[in-house]
Amino acid sequence: MAGCGIMRFSYGLPTHRVDRGDELASAAAIAELAAAAEAAGFDAVYSTEHPFPDDGWLAHGGHHALDPLVALSFAAAATSRIRLHTNLFILGYRNPFLAAKGLGTLDVLSDGRLIVGLGAGYLEKEFAALGADFADRNDRLDEGIRALRAAWGGDGVVFSGADYRAEGNTMLPRPAQRPGPPIWIGGNSKRAVRRAVELADGWSPFPAAAKAAGRNHTAALVTVDDLAERLAYARDHAAAVGREAPLDVCYIPAGLRMDHRAGQDDGAAGLDDMMAAVVDSCRQLAGVGVTWASVALPGESRAAQLEAIDRFGQGVLAALAR
Repeated sequence: MAGCGIMRFSYGLPTHRVDRGDELASAAAIAELAAAAEAAGFDAVYSTEHPFPDDGWLAHGGHHALDPLVALSFAAAATSRIRLHTNLFILGYRNPFLAAKGLGTLDVLSDGRLIVGLGAGYLEKEFAALGADFADRNDRLDEGIRALRAAWGGDGVVFSGADYRAEGNTMLPRPAQRPGPPIWIGGNSKRAVRRAVELADGWSPFPAAAKAAGRNHTAALVTVDDLAERLAYARDHAAAVGREAPLDVCYIPAGLRMDHRAGQDDGAAGLDDMMAAVVDSCRQLAGVGVTWASVALPGESRAAQLEAIDRFGQGVLAALAR
C-alpha cells in the first residue's frame, strides 16, 4: 500500500442517466463510450447499481441505473482489453450464489476482465422492497464474500449462510480469473477497511463530508490526510492479521464529482480546469498509496461524453503516463 506513483483509471459509464436513455444509457451508447474509453487509455469502465430505489430518495438527488451486469456485458462485447468494474454491486440484495453465477459468467464471457466492487448498501427502503435485511447488511456482506469464493472455488461446495445452504453443490463454468475476479470493498468505515484487508483484494473509499456520510451510512472522509490515516490503519490491520498481499485502493480525485446529472455540464473551460485539478490530485493520492481513480465525466450528450473522454485521455492520462 505504499505510494508508487502508478495509477489506473476507471471511467464511469453514465448508466444512471436513464433520463437520457437513447443518448447515454442505451446499448449503442454503452458500446460507443466503452470503446472510446478503451481507445483513450482508460483501464476500466464502471457501472453503478440501484435496482428499485424509493421515490423519496429519488426526489432528493437519487438516481436510477441500468442493471450493472447487463450493462457491463454490452461494454465487454464492444471492447477487448478494458476491465469491467461494478462500482458498486450490492451483494445483500440477492442470494450470493446467484450473484456468484452472474459475476462469474461475466468474467468468463469477457475473458477475465471483471473487477467486483461490492458495497454493503445504504438505502433502507430499497432493501425492504427487495426483501433484503438492512439491519444485518454488514454481516451479510462478510458472509456473502465467503460464499462467492466458495462457489467459485471447486466441486462439492459445502457452505451455510443465514438463510441458505449448499450441501455439496458445484458451479460451472468457473470464472476465467483464478481463484476468482478481484473483489474491492466500498465504504469509508473502519469496518470496510478491515473487510477489505481480511476478505478482499482492494478498497474503494469515496470523498464524503459529514452530512453526506450520515446520509450514506458511512464515515466522513474529506482530505488526503484523512485518507492517509485510513490507509495507515489498513497497513496496521494487515500486519495484525498477517496479510502480505498488496491492496488496491480506488478513490475519486479532487476536481471530480461522484457522478454527473442534468445541469452539471461544465463545458470546455470547466473541463480544462477539472483536468488540471485531477492531475494534481492524482499525484497526491498516488503518494499515499492510491492505485486506481474512478472518474465520472461531464456531458449531457453522447458527443459531449466522447469529447470529455478524448480530452481526459490527452490531458490527464497522458500527463500521468505510466
